[in-house]
Amino acid sequence: MSKRDYYEVLNITRSASSDEIKKAYRKVAMQYHPDRNPGDKAAEEKFKEAAEAYEVLSDSERKAQYDRFGHAGMRGNGGSHYSNMDDIFSQFGDIFGEGGFESFFGGGRRSSGGRSRGVRGSNLRVKIKMSYEEIAKGVTKQIKVKKYVSCNTCNGSGAKDKNSLQTCNTCGGSGQVRKISNTFLGQMQTVTTCPTCGGEGTTITHKCGTCKGEGRVYGEETVTIDIPAGVQEGMQLSVGGRGNAGERGGPNGDLLILIEEEPHPELHRDGINVGHELHISFTDAVFGTQVEVPTIDGRAKIKIPPGTQSGKIFRLKGKGFPAVNSYEKGDQLISVNVWTPQNLSAEEKVALEKISNSPNFQPRPEKSEKSFFDKVREMFS
Repeated sequence: MSKRDYYEVLNITRSASSDEIKKAYRKVAMQYHPDRNPGDKAAEEKFKEAAEAYEVLSDSERKAQYDRFGHAGMRGNGGSHYSNMDDIFSQFGDIFGEGGFESFFGGGRRSSGGRSRGVRGSNLRVKIKMSYEEIAKGVTKQIKVKKYVSCNTCNGSGAKDKNSLQTCNTCGGSGQVRKISNTFLGQMQTVTTCPTCGGEGTTITHKCGTCKGEGRVYGEETVTIDIPAGVQEGMQLSVGGRGNAGERGGPNGDLLILIEEEPHPELHRDGINVGHELHISFTDAVFGTQVEVPTIDGRAKIKIPPGTQSGKIFRLKGKGFPAVNSYEKGDQLISVNVWTPQNLSAEEKVALEKISNSPNFQPRPEKSEKSFFDKVREMFS
């Protein structure tokens, strides 16, 4: 099933401000919050869908990428990358006010007893160069990324061993501190993250010797990336959860892939169309010929009719790039340049001078003949 538009998910327009995006997400998340819809899997999926939409639209860079390329610009996520509700709470719970979600629902939500999972890892940005052939067909690439990875010694906990973790004395292991205030409306309960353990519910008495208590070390990971056909220079793809590992078991950041195009020796790109400059001799232009031209996926033969003028543009239908967000495919446009001899022998000069005054060698452009710029405009329209 195709993904819904992120703006549709949050019920906002593309011109919505950051505050409007935030308010819209809060409204949708409150509507489909699991505590309001216990056991409702459809509501849970909409809750995750809203979090995914907000994650993209609240980030100016990713929002711009999404506005330009749609879901294809976010490829690599494979859907929402939130494996459970805690991932969403730990990342976005702060937008619901001082007490997070729990202030509104009495504090009974988090499946881990209210504990947050360490500190979320930062995003990573890497560049990938692609040839025209790879861009035309799409490609799966495996790249080695140097980044923070979870510590194998302590399995990301940051503690020397399981006995080196103790329940936080401040929050009693819940990761939250509750406060009840008397107001004219009655008692009001607020829930805040425990300041001692940072919401984790535990404190470390002896740190892991390998990661020094961080729960992660600097290393290397091989990541497989599926890149769709038709991507362009400067386009950014997002692979959810493959960035830097979080501290002490926190969720991973994302891996952002910046696309770079390798120059082609004979072709150039203009959107989804491909251009090629074809040089032919004066005699081939007069008598006509058949030539081979390069394309993205090999070579193709085209017929040059007799009397072809310099600037003539031939079109190879469907030989361009596919569009990322549709089934549209571009064309290859071949611009003919008639090569004028620059160094002539005495014999060649005499031969040309004999015919230079012939009426057939005098320029006589037809009035209906379109200019070069009109031809280009027509081809790309």
